[in-house]
Amino acid sequence: MRLSEEIRKQLEAECKFSASRSSGPGGQNVNKVNTRMELRFSVIDSQVLAEDHKNILLNKLKNRINSEGELILFSESERSQLRNRAKVVSLFFELIEKALTPVKKRRKTQPTLASRIKRIEGKKKLSEKKDRRKTPGL
Repeated sequence: MRLSEEIRKQLEAECKFSASRSSGPGGQNVNKVNTRMELRFSVIDSQVLAEDHKNILLNKLKNRINSEGELILFSESERSQLRNRAKVVSLFFELIEKALTPVKKRRKTQPTLASRIKRIEGKKKLSEKKDRRKTPGL
């Protein structure tokens, strides 16, 4: 399900952002600057999402949602706080859209005639190969 720009803005307004020191190598920049961005979004308290959408998100993203019903995402791959914020926001919308997209129901189909013939031919070739390995009967 694609989210409109208006809904995206409303959802982003409901998010809480905080910055902290990033881990890993990076020298002085890592030691001095708070570049790691954390996004917290309360699924339960959201005014934008409908109840059925909230339930879908709680079920599909249950591994990323804590006991208070908050979706927590991090980004610390970039050296800039702004780029990390943009990255975590895009990840947030990606997750929401993917979770709210309905799963297509699989339709059963029969194998085509060509695929059945190809399968039988493959079996015959393998059988002939194994027959050639046998010692000839004298």
